[in-house]
Amino acid sequence: MQIVSWIKNNKLAALLFIILLYLVGKNWFAGSVLRETSYTSMESALPGIGGGDMSASLKMGRGGIMPPAPDYAPAPEVADRKVIRESDVSLQVKDVRQSADTIISQASKIGGYMVNSFFNNPSEAPSATVTVRVPATKLQDFLSFLRSHGVKVVSESLSGQDVTDQYVDIDARIATLVQTKTKFEQILAQATEVSDILTVNREIINIQSQIDSYKGQQQYLDKSAQSSRVTIYLSTDAFSLPYAPSETWRPEVIFKQAVRSLVSNLRKAGTALIWLVVYGVVAVPIFLIGRIIFRRLSR
Repeated sequence: MQIVSWIKNNKLAALLFIILLYLVGKNWFAGSVLRETSYTSMESALPGIGGGDMSASLKMGRGGIMPPAPDYAPAPEVADRKVIRESDVSLQVKDVRQSADTIISQASKIGGYMVNSFFNNPSEAPSATVTVRVPATKLQDFLSFLRSHGVKVVSESLSGQDVTDQYVDIDARIATLVQTKTKFEQILAQATEVSDILTVNREIINIQSQIDSYKGQQQYLDKSAQSSRVTIYLSTDAFSLPYAPSETWRPEVIFKQAVRSLVSNLRKAGTALIWLVVYGVVAVPIFLIGRIIFRRLSR
C-alpha cells in the first residue's frame, strides 16, 4: 500500500524509473542475443568448409588459448635465465638536490635513465625520492657508487624475480597460436562462400591479436630483465628515510619531531575551525529554517 501511495503521489518519478528499467533490460537482452547468435553462426559456418575439426579449431581461435597461468612449468634447461632485479637504497646526504642531480647524471653515464623524481623540501629536513633504471650488467657498480656517495647508508635491499619460466611458457603459446593461424589460412584458401570467408578472416585477425599481445609480454619481460630499477631515498635527516637507523635515541631529533607534530596539529585545528566558520554561515540558517518549517507542519 505504501508503494502504491508513493506512485500516486510521485507519478513523474515512477514513470522515469520504469523507463530506465526498460532501457537497461533491453540493452542487456540485446547484448546476450547478439553474443549467442555470433557464436552459433561461427560454429555453423566452419563445418560447411571442412567438417567437425574446423569447429574445434574455431574454439581455439575464439579464446580456447588461455592466458599464462600464475604457476609456470619450470625450465631448468635454459642457461641464459631472465631475472628482473630491483633495489631500494636509503641515503643520508648533506645536500639533497645536489645528490639527486649527481645520481641521475651517473645513471645516464652508464647507459641508464631517470624514471621519476620527487622532492619534498620542508625547512627542517629536505628529502627526495629518485627512481632510475640502469643496465643489469652495471647494477653492482651503480650500487657501489651510491654507497660511496652518501654520508651514511641507512638501508639497502636487493630483490630479484626469475621470469624465465614465464618467458618460455609464453613462447610455447605463441607457437601454438601460429600453428592455429596457419590452419585457418589453409581453410581461408579453400573457402568459397562470402560468409565463410568473413568468419575465417575474423578468426585469423583474432589469433593475430593474441600473438601480438603475447609478443608484447615477451618484449616487456626481456626489457625489464635487461635493465634494473633502483629507487633511492635521500634526506639530510636519517629519521626521515623509510628505514630508521639503529641509533633510535637521539634527543635533538626527538625534539624536532615533537615540534613538527605540534605545528602540524595546530595547523589542522586552525583548518578545521576555518571550515566550520565558513560552512556555518550557510548551515545555521538552513537548519533554523528547516526547524521552523518542521514545527509548523507538526502543528
